[in-house]
Amino acid sequence: MRALVKYGNKDGEVEIREYPIPKIGPEDVLLEVKAASICGWDIEMWRHTMANPVSVPVIQGHEFSGIIKEVGERVTEFKKGDRVVSETSAVVCGKCPQCMTGNYHLCGSRKGFGYGVDGAFTDYVKVPGKCLHMIPDSIPFEIAAMTEPVCVTYQSMVVLTRILPGEPVLIIGPGPIGLFCLQMVKACGACPVILAGRSSDAMRFKVAEKIGVDYIINVDTEDALQSIMKITNGKGCHVVADAAGNEKAFKLAVDAVARCGQITKIGWGPKPINFTLDPIISKAARIQGTFSHNWATWESAISMIKNKKINMELMLTKCIKLDQWLETFNEIEESKIVKAVMLFNQ
Repeated sequence: MRALVKYGNKDGEVEIREYPIPKIGPEDVLLEVKAASICGWDIEMWRHTMANPVSVPVIQGHEFSGIIKEVGERVTEFKKGDRVVSETSAVVCGKCPQCMTGNYHLCGSRKGFGYGVDGAFTDYVKVPGKCLHMIPDSIPFEIAAMTEPVCVTYQSMVVLTRILPGEPVLIIGPGPIGLFCLQMVKACGACPVILAGRSSDAMRFKVAEKIGVDYIINVDTEDALQSIMKITNGKGCHVVADAAGNEKAFKLAVDAVARCGQITKIGWGPKPINFTLDPIISKAARIQGTFSHNWATWESAISMIKNKKINMELMLTKCIKLDQWLETFNEIEESKIVKAVMLFNQ
């Protein structure tokens, strides 16, 4: 089978290679991949700008859906032919406090698909049965493949953040996670919802308008903090979601969060920040980190998708074949795409 592989630890060391179909163990299934969504992390792996190390060579891709082709002898909840999506925590220890309390996504031994173990930018992938969730026939595979970023935003905005209906929310960064956050907080009744981005985000601003954002702030052309304070009558925002992950974004979050409010940091930013966090003290505000998701979050996200509470179609810019990966990676890097999905075995 052909697979998109990160083979080295330098910029651009990604290529299509031939790989054998994986052999499964007794607790695994062999998943025939139907669709695999491209994440910003995949772009970072291509450019080798990730915060965390990657085991190479490795097949990329951690957002995927498909049909079960083979079932291990100990897998009892799924059968051949089932339509499924998969969580990203491919390997966890099962014994640490995080695993034992249902927070296995925070296991210190965790290895995820697409960087810790082989992922789904290929025809077949080995998946532990415990990672799987059924999807109804009403959800197309290309839509189901985007479930994972919905789970990221459900975990961050619903599980770990207190959204109050009628209170303002600021989302910084109109990438896929930022736009899913926009939909999630609107579903929770937040208003007004403000989205901050740059001139290069023009296409994504248009998607945000279709979603129903209340205000868009272009930080390249206006004083973002001044605009936010005008919109909120000087109070600031009860919740700020940092989906950008850089120093300027986090500085805006600290300045814009309301007293007794919360900053939820989603975007990765490996570079150090160079400003004081004392406003967090004077405002008695909170900073909440968020990472990944667990079983309950996946079930809730799938329910929202099934019941059309999240507009998935607006998020999908195009579907591609494996050979189109490079041009599509470039388009994503240039913010010309929200989400692109690779199609396999179709």
